[in-house]
Amino acid sequence: MELERTFDQWQERLADLGFASVQAWKAQHPGARVIGYFPVYAPAEIIHAAGMLPVGLSGGGDRLDIQHADARFGSFICSIIKTTLEMGLRDHLKVFDGILFSSICDSARNLCFVMKRNFPDLYTDFLHLPHNPSSTASVDFLASEYRRLIQELERIGGRAVTETSLQNAIALYNHNRQLIRSLYALRAQKPHVLRAWESYVLVRAGNLMPVEEHNALLEESLEQLAQRPGKPRDSIRVVVEGAFCEQPPLDLIKLVEDAGCYLVDDDFVIGRSWFTDDVPVDADPVHALAESYVNRAVYSSVRHDFRAPRWEGLAEKVKQSRADAVLFLIAKFCEPAYFDYVLFKKKLEEIGVPHLLLEFEEKQFTFDRVRTEVETFVESLVFD
Repeated sequence: MELERTFDQWQERLADLGFASVQAWKAQHPGARVIGYFPVYAPAEIIHAAGMLPVGLSGGGDRLDIQHADARFGSFICSIIKTTLEMGLRDHLKVFDGILFSSICDSARNLCFVMKRNFPDLYTDFLHLPHNPSSTASVDFLASEYRRLIQELERIGGRAVTETSLQNAIALYNHNRQLIRSLYALRAQKPHVLRAWESYVLVRAGNLMPVEEHNALLEESLEQLAQRPGKPRDSIRVVVEGAFCEQPPLDLIKLVEDAGCYLVDDDFVIGRSWFTDDVPVDADPVHALAESYVNRAVYSSVRHDFRAPRWEGLAEKVKQSRADAVLFLIAKFCEPAYFDYVLFKKKLEEIGVPHLLLEFEEKQFTFDRVRTEVETFVESLVFD
């Protein structure tokens, strides 16, 4: 029962456009700063080491009507871009002392500078991530970019980022990623015990709280889940791909599961489990973070590394999770996801894995058509 209350509690907090939990943290830490970061990835370890709270932004979801942002962007722009700006224009982001953007797509890049123009008193920065991991200069380039970020955070926070504080932060986030991997492993092994929407809520909760508290939440949840009973359902095992930036509505995730799917793996809130292995803590921490991004990052449609093609990463994910099919959940107007869909589709056809493509918006609230498509897809596999 306590676990169910945890899920309910965090559903409410994730729907809170006022960031009440973040405001409470700031009130408890006078003078401390809060730095928001736009998905997909941000070096939260550096923000933490500066004594600041890193907070993941995920747009306004279906809880915010757009009244002003349409005047700043064209029509064919994904929902998360517009709702994030709308949140700023309607004072929902006043708790933040800065917002960090990175190389996701052209729209996200433009949002950074639209925010900078509209909120000149807010620290707004764009982190340049390397696009060619094969280059011998990529690690040094990213390390220099991280050091530039550290200087900016020290300037606005008035606190030095030491090697020790950064190493401690890396250790905390390494543990956080280990716990998330354990959560996903449990879900893949026993999807009837832990549903995808539940693990999604637990993981995304980390976007709104200190990593120490999130680690405690995950540890306690894993202990309770080990004792949780569950009755297997007659469902197919599915991998979800394409929801790496804009997040699908929680009701959509629940619908897919209720329609006969075990979601055994996904790329929801991908930044919280960005590295495939621990970041080294016994070396120069800035260099270790940069080297890990270049050489130990998960595959993603916003990260190009032809040493380990993304379509091969998806094929391996399907194999490891013993999935029967792939469900592409792609945000409307998401160019990186749609560009990659062609490559993913070709690979899935090559290895004989069926797939279904669905489009969503974070503001979506009716799902009748989606339900019909998923149920038809499931039936076609069950009765094939």
